[in-house]
Amino acid sequence: MTPLHGHESAVTAFRTALDSGRLHHAWLIAGRKGIGKALFADKTALRVLAEGAGSVAASGIDVPDDHPTAKLVAAGSHPDLMRLERLTRENGIDLARSITVDQVRGLQRLFTTTSSLSPWRAVVIDAIDDLETAGANALLKNLEEPPPNTVFLLVSHAPERLLPTIRSRCRVLRLSPLKSDAMASALRAAIPDADEEEILALTAAGEGAPGRAVAWRGLDIDALDRDLEALVRDGDPANARRAALAQALAPKSAQARYEVFLERAPQLIAATARNRTGPALADALAAWERARNLAMAARRLSLDPASTVFELAGLVAALAPGSDRRAA
Repeated sequence: MTPLHGHESAVTAFRTALDSGRLHHAWLIAGRKGIGKALFADKTALRVLAEGAGSVAASGIDVPDDHPTAKLVAAGSHPDLMRLERLTRENGIDLARSITVDQVRGLQRLFTTTSSLSPWRAVVIDAIDDLETAGANALLKNLEEPPPNTVFLLVSHAPERLLPTIRSRCRVLRLSPLKSDAMASALRAAIPDADEEEILALTAAGEGAPGRAVAWRGLDIDALDRDLEALVRDGDPANARRAALAQALAPKSAQARYEVFLERAPQLIAATARNRTGPALADALAAWERARNLAMAARRLSLDPASTVFELAGLVAALAPGSDRRAA
C-alpha cells in the first residue's frame, strides 16, 4: 500500500486506542481534500483486520505488503472489509453525485454474518460528505447501535456540514496539512518522474495536500494564480479579464482547471482579507463568504461554468484598490 507521509500525531492517537483494547467504534477522519484522509482510513482498517488475524511485525498503522490480510485487501477480496464510495456512472467516466442509501443498506451483508478471518470487521466510507440524506439516516442507525467488533472509518472534508447526530457518535481525528518536507517526500513517492523544480512548484501549490498537488499536475496552476493575483491587484474595469477567464475555463476540456479555480478564488480572497482592517476587511470577508458559497453551489448544482467563473472573478476584482465595492 502507498506509504503515509506525515500525520504522526494521528497515527499515535489511533495506535494508542487500538493498543488499549477499547477502540472506539466510529472515527471521523477530517481535514482538507488531498491530505491523505482516505489513505489513513484504508491503512487503519487494514491494521485492525491484520492484528485481529494475528501478530503484525510493522509498527504504527502500517502492515507489510506480503501479510496475508494485506494481500486480500489489495485484491479487493477481504470478506470482513467494505468500502463505500461514489459509483461510476454508466458512461464509465463520471462519478455518481452521491453515495446512495442502497449502498449503505448493503452493509447489512457484512453485519449479519460472522466475521471470517479475525474478530473484527471494518467499514470505510470515502467520503461521508457524499452520502445522500436517506443514506446518512441509514448509517446513523448503525452508529447508534454498532455491530460488535466493527470499526467505522468515515472520511470527511467538511465535518461541520454532517448531521450533528453522526458527529456526536464519532471520535474526531483531524489531519493537518503536511509540512513542506513531508509534502515533498510524498510527491517524490507519488510522481517519481518529476524533477526537483516541479516538486517544489507542486509543494507550494498543494499547500500541504499532496493528493491535490498530484491531481493538479500539468494544469499550469501558476498561470491561474497569476490571473487571480492580477485581478485583486489591478481590478477589471472593462471586464476583459473576467471574460477571458470565463471563456478559457468553460469548455468541458477545461473541467480540471475549472475545479481548481473554484478552490483557488475563495482562497485568494481569504488571503487578501488577512492583510486588511476596518471597512476593507469587512468587504473582503463578505466577498469570501459569497465566493465560498458560490463555489460550493457550482459543484453541488452543476452551475454554468462560464457564468460562475465570471461572477467569482468579479468578486476577486472588486477587492482591487479603487474598485467599486458594489461590483459583482
